[in-house]
Parts: sequence; C-alpha cells; structure tokens
Amino acid sequence: MKPTIRHSQRPEGARWRRAFTAATALCALAFLVNAAFFELSPANIWGLTYGTAAAVLLLLVTLYGARRRSMRLAAKMRLGRTRSWLYLHLYGGMLFLLLLLMHSAFAVPSGTVTFWLWILSLWTVVSGLAGLALQQWLPRVLGSGLDIEVLYERIPQLVQEIRTQAEALVETCTEPVQDLYTRSVAPALAGPKRRLSFLLDITGGRSDGLRQLEFLKDLLDREEKEKLTQLAQLYRTKRQIDAHYTLQRVLRWWLYAHVPVSIVVWGLLILHLFSVFYY
Repeated sequence: MKPTIRHSQRPEGARWRRAFTAATALCALAFLVNAAFFELSPANIWGLTYGTAAAVLLLLVTLYGARRRSMRLAAKMRLGRTRSWLYLHLYGGMLFLLLLLMHSAFAVPSGTVTFWLWILSLWTVVSGLAGLALQQWLPRVLGSGLDIEVLYERIPQLVQEIRTQAEALVETCTEPVQDLYTRSVAPALAGPKRRLSFLLDITGGRSDGLRQLEFLKDLLDREEKEKLTQLAQLYRTKRQIDAHYTLQRVLRWWLYAHVPVSIVVWGLLILHLFSVFYY
C-alpha cells in the first residue's frame, strides 16, 4: 500500500499547493488575454505554446514512475525525495490537463488521434485523482475495523496456513463439528475471496458460518467448545484477510485502469507531434 499524503500536516504539500494555484492563475490570465485579443486555435503561437508546455509537463509527470522504480539510483544521484516527485506527479498532472484543454480551446478535437489523446488524457488525470483518494481512504478503512495487517502478495500463503490449521483441528473434533466444518466453513477457507460487502462494511457483517459455529457451541461439552472457539477464531481471521484482499484488490484494479492508459497517451502524443511537424 502506498503512503497516505496529508497536505495539512506537511509544509511541503502546502508549498506545492500554492505553486499550483499560482500556475493555474497564470494560465487562466494567459488564456483570457488570448481569448480577448487573439484567435483561439491549437495551430497559432498561443495554442502551440500551451501544447508544448503540456507535453513538457507530461514528460515530468511520467518520470515519477521511473523515479519510483529506481530508488537506489535516484538516492545515489540525489534526484530528490520520492514525496516531492509524488507532488510533482499530482499537481503537474492537473496542470497538464489544464494546458491540454487550453491548447484545444476547451473544445473536443475532431481528428481521430487528437480526439483520443484528449479523451484519454482526461481519463488519466481523473483516474489519477481517484487513485490518490483510494490511497488515503484504504489505510483508514482497513485500520478502523480489522485486527490484522497483511501484505497482498502473502494472502494466498496465509489462507493456506489457516486452512491447514483448521483441518488439523477438525480431525480431532466430534462428528457434528466435522459435518458443520465440511458444510459451512471449509468452502470459506478454500481460498481468498472478494466480497462487495467489505466495501460497505469492513467487517463484512455476521456470516452464516460464524452464526452456525456459535449455535453449535452451546450443544457441546467443554473440550469441544474450546476447539470450536479456536475454529471460529481461524474463521474470523480468514474473513479479515478476505477484507484486505477485497480492498487491496481495488487499488490494483485502479493501477490497471491508470497506468496502461497513460502509456497509450504517450503513444498518441508522439503520433500527434509527428503529424504536426511532418505535415
């Protein structure tokens, strides 16, 4: 999970926010002068300036990904802190979109390449902001109602360990417990499971399997009750792992929606620049 950014607690975030506000105001002023005294066109000096600035910003924004994947080299070459690059990625992306809209005079382009470049650039920036919101929301939600923290990559291994422990425990239980395990608990322990209910309630509510375990508990002797208590705890742990699996999977879906599209944007931009300078 990526770190949460809290602008109000970081002076650096406030500086970036002020710089972004100033840059946005400057862009708005330039566009108002352009609209008042000159033609709004992507092909004139004003439009080309907006487009060039947008392309440069897109390059800087994209370098954040390379910076994240070369932490040691960046530290050795003193290329700046990761947090600073993240702010550049965030605010530079929004400013890129503004300049792109100014370049097209806030009109949807009619050409095929420029149309898709316009649409996918909008998607990339909006999805990036959605990703930032997810990175702030997920840690708070996961920490508010769960007792465990797990790495996404270790979830299959942890589920396997829980299932092994549960099966070993059930082998020592009486037939009613074994029947209930086979019927209601074993399917839930078969593997990581995504449930939409975790998006609304991080605890997932009370499951049928857990209710049946608690009901059966009242009908057993003391020794069997202790085993059933252990089994119920394994079941609860598995459900908490499923909650992590569901919510962390959302963040990975976001990456699939954001990163590939940003690569396509670069391809379309290169094609657009080639067509402009070649023709």
